[in-house]
Formats: sequence, structure tokens, C-alpha cells
Amino acid sequence: MIMASSPIRVLVVEDSITIRKRLMEVLAAAPGFEVVGEAADGRQAIERCQALRPDVITMDMMLPVMTGLAATEYIMAHCPTPILIVSASTNRGELFRTYEALAAGAVDVLEKPSGDDDDALWEERFLSAVRIVSRIKVITHMRGKAGARQLAMTSAAVAQRGETASALATIAIGASTGGPGALVEILRQLPRDFPLPILLVIHIGEPFAAAFAEWLDGHSTIRVAYASDGDVLPPVGQGCVRIAPPGAHLELVNGRLRLSDAPERHSCRPSVDVLFESVARELGNRAGACLLTGMGKDGALGLLDIRRMGGPTIAQDEASCVVYGMPREAVLLGAADRVLPVSQIAQALVALAGRGRQA
Repeated sequence: MIMASSPIRVLVVEDSITIRKRLMEVLAAAPGFEVVGEAADGRQAIERCQALRPDVITMDMMLPVMTGLAATEYIMAHCPTPILIVSASTNRGELFRTYEALAAGAVDVLEKPSGDDDDALWEERFLSAVRIVSRIKVITHMRGKAGARQLAMTSAAVAQRGETASALATIAIGASTGGPGALVEILRQLPRDFPLPILLVIHIGEPFAAAFAEWLDGHSTIRVAYASDGDVLPPVGQGCVRIAPPGAHLELVNGRLRLSDAPERHSCRPSVDVLFESVARELGNRAGACLLTGMGKDGALGLLDIRRMGGPTIAQDEASCVVYGMPREAVLLGAADRVLPVSQIAQALVALAGRGRQA
């Protein structure tokens, strides 16, 4: 006899009665879901999360009494639960709150339905997102208890442990689900004189990506900006981060950054594989790469390309990943020189930046 699987138990947090009822009706009408509670503000969200222990929470950002960001930070520190942000955030301040919530442990973000939406299409995306987020085994995020911890270091001290090898020209980084938090931890730990340009691809839906570079710049010791087509790869000694803008692949071609609307790879544009493969072709063993937390397998084959060319490669370890998908695929392929917790990746990058200097 085949036992029916238990429904996904959802807590809906939304201050707008109209939107809240809409979300609840969509969930109630779909097989495999059960709405176990609702909350109209952040304090209620915490209380009902603790009392009901849902499988997943849909969380608005703009809430009375306590914001969605504050509620997310508390929940992820004290009763970790997969959170899907459902937001209409479009202005800079609201987008920043969404990024902060993702960095605090929220799994993903989806825009609220609008009057212009195809109802059936939005409902399908909403149910799919809730289903996927509910499967994520989230970890405790201490930021709600003690705030973000920073590690002080100087590039000179760490570079003494660098390897004797070809000097690197760039570090390429790829991330997806859980990426904002991992990137903040890494970039906060880099010294201000970190010398290498970093090329970054992260999967964030277009409606929410507009201000991501500006937000990340505020958390980083080195400057962060979106890449522009035709920019020259910054030289060693001018450490910075250049991010693939939403909806465009980022490649390195003949020493310049190139953006394209070529077909999606792994249903992604930008794709980590596209970036990694291009730096492997362009720089060989003078490119290093790091693959961070994320769902799916984007970046695994590209990381293998870089390792085959002799470049150093790092994958984030399972224990510190929100989703051990992309790094896991890379490890299974033998694409990672090292598998490290996110807390040690900045130190490893500084050591790589110093390698080859004596030579």
C-alpha cells in the first residue's frame, strides 16, 4: 500500500488582507499544501512560527510592528524555517531589505501578483517556489543573536603562506540560493588591499536584482559594481568586484568583459558555467575560481575546466551551504582543489592572491 505524503504546511505572513487571502486561497486550492496559519505583522510571524512549526513561511518585507527583515533574522536564529520572501519591493530601500533577508537566511524571493499578471502562470510559479523552498534543510544563522562577525587579516600576513605558482589575474565566483549571505561573509573578510579583480555571477530574479551590486558594495571592503560590456579587466593591484547584470551572461574575451543575451545555460542567464569557461579559455592557470552555495549544477563543469587548465579551484562545503547543489556537483566531478567552509574562503582567496609574487 502506498502511503500519501504529508502536505507542505505553510505559514502566510502578509499585512495586506487582500494579498494574504489570495496567497492562502492559491495554497488551499492546490493538492499537497496546507495553510496552517497566517500573520499580519512580524511579531505574529515569530509567535506563530514557534507555535505551529510550519514547513515553510511566505514572508512579506514591509510589515507593521516588526519588519519582515527583523522577523526573518529572529526566526533563522531561534527557530530556523525555510522562508520564501513574497515582495513587491521595487525601490532601493525595500530591495536592500530583501537582500538583507536573503543574507540572514531566507531561501528565495518571488514578486507579489499584480493586476497585469497572468493569474495561472503566477500561481504556478508561486506553488513551485513554495514547494522547492520547503525542501531546503536550513541552518541556524547567528546574525539574529550576535550580528555578523568579521575576521581581520592583512594580505601580507596571509600571502606568506601562498603557493609558488603562476600569479593569478582574476578570481571568478559563482553563487545561487544562499549566495547573498555567503558573499557578504567573504567580502567583509577580504583586506582593503586585496589585489585581484573578482568576476561574479549570482542567480537573482530580474525584478529584485536592480540594486544588488550597490547593496553588496556597502558590505564589502573592495568596490562592487555591475559589469559593463567592453570594460577592460581591471589589472592586478586594483581589487574590485564586477557582477554580471541581471539577464546577461558575463564572459572574459581578449582581456575585456563581454555581456551577451545568448541562450540560457541550466535555465540561467547569467550562467556561472559561461563565466568560468571563458576565464579558463582566456587565462588558463592564471584564473582561480570559487563555487558557492546554490541549487542545481551550474558552474560545476566550468570549475572543472579551470582546474584542468591548472587554475586553483574552491567549492563551499556542505555544512555551510544553504543548498549543497552546485558545489556538490563540482566535488563529484573532481573539479575542486579544496572544499572549504564559507568562513575560510576569504583567507584562501587572499593566499591565492599572493601566490607567484616571489617567482
